[in-house]
Amino acid sequence: MFEIRPVALSEFSLLPSLEADADEAFGTLDPAVTFGDFPPPATAAEYAGAFHIMVAGRPPVGFVRLEIVDGNAHLEQLAVAPEYARRGVGRALVTAAKAWAQEAGFHTMTLCTFADVPFNAPFYASCGFLEVPPDALTPGLERLRAGEALAGLDSIGRRVVMRVSLHSRE
Repeated sequence: MFEIRPVALSEFSLLPSLEADADEAFGTLDPAVTFGDFPPPATAAEYAGAFHIMVAGRPPVGFVRLEIVDGNAHLEQLAVAPEYARRGVGRALVTAAKAWAQEAGFHTMTLCTFADVPFNAPFYASCGFLEVPPDALTPGLERLRAGEALAGLDSIGRRVVMRVSLHSRE
């Protein structure tokens, strides 16, 4: 398995292309979602401004980006290079992110994802995340969802918010 560690300063420039490569997995869906349907990858400067990023491997073959939303840890993004998909890299990154967030004093982690994409909501459910009903969203999560809709993500597929307690051993 790959070492999971905080991103090095010299690696921020590698993350945009890793994000773009990971998005290619959506092209394997039926019907396929083309890369052009997604917002462009974040820039190295945007990644550098993230709350916390952890990577797998040297050089990175995957990463998880964490932000803070309404006082909770928020898994903003998980990306794994296609050639390393289905090898446990994503799960290891999510597990490490949850452990890091708990150690940092967070009680809950949230995320937004596609409900019906096998490597999205069903995957996160297998990591202990549960869907949050739309009427139970916090103001920050409502703003995130509105931003996703404006970016066109809702036209690609149904989006959901998920949450996991960081005090359970899931």
